[in-house]
Amino acid sequence: MNNAQFLTVLKRSFITYLQTGAQSNKKLEVLHGAIAEDLNQRLNNKNYTIFSLGYESGKEKKITGRYVDKTVDITIAEKNKPVAGIAVKYIMSNYKQNSNNYFENMLGETANLRSAQIPYFQIFIIPDSIPYFKKEGEIAKPEKISEHDIKKYMALSHDNPYEFLHTPLKTLVFIVHIKSDGENHSFADKEEYKNFYLSHPFEINLSSLQFTFGNTIVYNDYDTFLEKVSHTIKGL
Repeated sequence: MNNAQFLTVLKRSFITYLQTGAQSNKKLEVLHGAIAEDLNQRLNNKNYTIFSLGYESGKEKKITGRYVDKTVDITIAEKNKPVAGIAVKYIMSNYKQNSNNYFENMLGETANLRSAQIPYFQIFIIPDSIPYFKKEGEIAKPEKISEHDIKKYMALSHDNPYEFLHTPLKTLVFIVHIKSDGENHSFADKEEYKNFYLSHPFEINLSSLQFTFGNTIVYNDYDTFLEKVSHTIKGL
């Protein structure tokens, strides 16, 4: 699966999110299942089994961590023993108020599993402009992603993952742009936002935002990231 195909999967996942709501895991089945299937093809080894929503058994697998057990988005097992994991985060709204929690949780779960000798990878996906929903469903002004929001990932990208176990072996930061006639539209609430994107054509493209990362982060290149993941797993 190349970048163009991955963007198509992200569009399908976004549409499913609009149709089923934030609490449904249907959008995860679309996204996680596609990544799991792609990884399986790249590994091309009958000894590996991949556990994920939307793929084969349709179930996630729990990995024994150093401190707590963790149900992982995509688990790679060899002879039914987990040997690696991938976490996937696709942000749809209200990022800025939760950005530090997302990041700290990512560091914690990575340290927990890597301390148990489980190679761990992260995928972080976000549009460059997303709505901020108030509790009543009303929409405040859109949140625009800036360098300030990404600065912590830029710092993480220079960490040595073999020295710092909280650092994923590789992280994909994937920032997209939702292109449509609604880009400059002021939506009143969540319902209007949903109805617009379900009834008007739109595309999901790579964002034009440019950032400089170190070696542990792959920016806006899904194919390279997953190739590095599969290469690492094959070398275990």
